[in-house]
Amino acid sequence: MKLAVIGGGSTYTPELVAGLAQERERLDLRQLVLHDIDAERREVVGGLAARMLSAAGYDGELAVTDDLDEALEGASFVLIQLRVGGQTARLSDETIPLACGCIGQETTGAGGLGKALRTVPVVLQIAERARELAASDAWIVDFTNPVGIVVRGLLDAGHRAVGLCNVAIGLQRQIAPLLGVEPQRVLVDQVGLNHLTWVRAVHVDRRDVLPELLADHGDELAESADLPRDLLERLGAIPSYYLHYFYKHDQVLDAQRTGKPRAAEVAEIERELLELYRDPTLTTKPKLLEQRGGAYYSDAATQLVASLATGNGDVQVVDVRNNGTLEGLADDDVVEVPARIDAAGPAPIDQRPLAPELLGLVQHVAAYERLAVQAAVTGDRDLVYKALLAHPLIGQVPQVEALTESLLAEGREHLPQFAPREVTA
Repeated sequence: MKLAVIGGGSTYTPELVAGLAQERERLDLRQLVLHDIDAERREVVGGLAARMLSAAGYDGELAVTDDLDEALEGASFVLIQLRVGGQTARLSDETIPLACGCIGQETTGAGGLGKALRTVPVVLQIAERARELAASDAWIVDFTNPVGIVVRGLLDAGHRAVGLCNVAIGLQRQIAPLLGVEPQRVLVDQVGLNHLTWVRAVHVDRRDVLPELLADHGDELAESADLPRDLLERLGAIPSYYLHYFYKHDQVLDAQRTGKPRAAEVAEIERELLELYRDPTLTTKPKLLEQRGGAYYSDAATQLVASLATGNGDVQVVDVRNNGTLEGLADDDVVEVPARIDAAGPAPIDQRPLAPELLGLVQHVAAYERLAVQAAVTGDRDLVYKALLAHPLIGQVPQVEALTESLLAEGREHLPQFAPREVTA
């Protein structure tokens, strides 16, 4: 099997390489290609990847390249983990909304839209090339945020794609030691949209243990979600961390106005990581990588690839078309739900209806995501305006007008679809 990683110069890549090295025999991985357009990152991250694979006894081929066609040719899996505009663009995503009185976050709200507008066209270009060059049954696995919007764009264009987030597996790994069981025995029933999910059941050996989990460990779970324990108990569910942007909007906004942007912190961590990666004696992922975010990404990614490759039918939380899974959403909406994974792809597991207090917010954000994809693909400024107007973290005309202009002006280097069209006589 050949696996191509687009955005292979990411500081996340050693996390992924560690997982692939552990699963190389089950995956029958014979060729791994790391593609990146940044020469320095290719050299540094690629060098560490080579040392890690060698230390793990990998006897297949590793290629590091800036040639997209070389990376995609014959690939069975294409993992996409890129960031258009780098950390500089992320900083804009987090600070432009603040200037307009809105929360600044790179995957939701106005910042998430800014990232989606830059990212969706690039991912679609890569996917179109993969359609021509990769294996006929190749899978595109997207880890690039905002995952739900990017996957919707891929599926709308007819690509064989599935989205992946590390929130569910992170919660699984948090819950397992609380219950004193192995992570493989814990099935997290996480439902909603990407970065807008709730865990409504936690199954251990097919028994739902969520009520006792909330009773015995509610404080720890509430702290990790940055939300009050009383809220978890009232909902009877564990909200993802990203829900605190909605449920504690004013507190988060006040903190962001005086705090250091996460983008600045990540940029510093990345500089340190790349310096560590340069060490020719380093053959394992460094401890500092845990501070970068994306915990258990390697486990989630390799599990998904292995299940798609072997058709073993295990259950994983992924981003897929709704197709009736969640009542109240359109069939073509992209939802994040548990699905049984086999060689034919993910098959979402039937879900009971969302409670009204959950469904209302999901419907609101799903409408925004539909508009966001359309705006990114068409370059229509009015759709940018409408997407911002539809988002529950924005929704006010003065902010929408200011953000439309600011996002498009600040990101113009990476937004050719919004460039003024020449008028011909």
